Amino acid sequence: MRRPAFYSRSPRTQPPAADEAAERADAPASPEAATVGAGSVPPGTPVKKTGWQPGRRSFALLIVLSAALVTGAVLWVPRPGARVLTQKDIDAAVLRTLQTNTLPSPAAKAADIIRPSVVRVVSYGEEKNTPEAKIQKRGRNMAKGKPPEAPNDGAGPGEVERGVGTGVVIVDKGVILTNLHVVAGADKIKVTFFDGLEAPATITGVQPENDLAVLQAQKIPDDLIPATMRSTADLRPGDQVAAVGFPFGIGPSVSAGVVSGLKRSFRSPEGKQELGNLIQFDAAANPGNSGGPLINMDGEVLGIVTAILNPTQQRTFIGIGFAVPIENAASAAGSPPF
Repeated sequence: MRRPAFYSRSPRTQPPAADEAAERADAPASPEAATVGAGSVPPGTPVKKTGWQPGRRSFALLIVLSAALVTGAVLWVPRPGARVLTQKDIDAAVLRTLQTNTLPSPAAKAADIIRPSVVRVVSYGEEKNTPEAKIQKRGRNMAKGKPPEAPNDGAGPGEVERGVGTGVVIVDKGVILTNLHVVAGADKIKVTFFDGLEAPATITGVQPENDLAVLQAQKIPDDLIPATMRSTADLRPGDQVAAVGFPFGIGPSVSAGVVSGLKRSFRSPEGKQELGNLIQFDAAANPGNSGGPLINMDGEVLGIVTAILNPTQQRTFIGIGFAVPIENAASAAGSPPF
């Protein structure tokens, strides 16, 4: 094993040769030497000193630095009569900035934060004849400037676009949360990221009791940003929220509102399933918002939009939407966040 170097603690001493030289330098000159010196140099002749003399350059540098410091100090001294800024001046400047510059709304700032994590989810398979599927189809065609009943496009050979939903990235490896009813029974699933990258996705987990599914994208952007999840433990009715998604395939779209209630229950119109412990909100949501994030004004995900209440067959928003709390949603992915 290599040993560390040892260093002596004793004071340094001059070598014997150095000691002898020092003694010779300190000894008085001999008479002979004095005679030789006196005979060699006439009396009164100035003796020119040679060699570098330590201290002169250092002293000159010290003088220059001192002068610079004094000059700087003089320049930094407030001039007589100069106005000193007060807190009142600072407040007035801030108020002037607020009055002359239009600041983004809280919902706009929150949407900017979450938007890179929101994906469009499209499922392909045999065409469904449910009212919701027909409404989504009409909405997609109208958004593309086509007749409401135009055939689907964008699908591969033998594929039929069954529906459009929304998802949110919760892990930067391409793990996505969405609603189970968006992808259930699909033969193929495609997700589109914020930067336009399209990628196939597979279902890696489901939680039927909360209508949740976990997707894994086969390709992801290099700079994929996952969403930040926030506990709903301190959520209260009246808190501001926003829903981000692809209603009728249009988006990403943002709608803002408030939390209307907590721990709500919802039964699907077909009566097949009842969901509990839901967040009720009034931000506009429509078919296609399913699986998208419900966020607070910090852009943090509070829940996954899963249903809207509507007593009619049109399935359009009348002011009551429901979201699964993020605690339940994250547990579906096997990673409870709190």
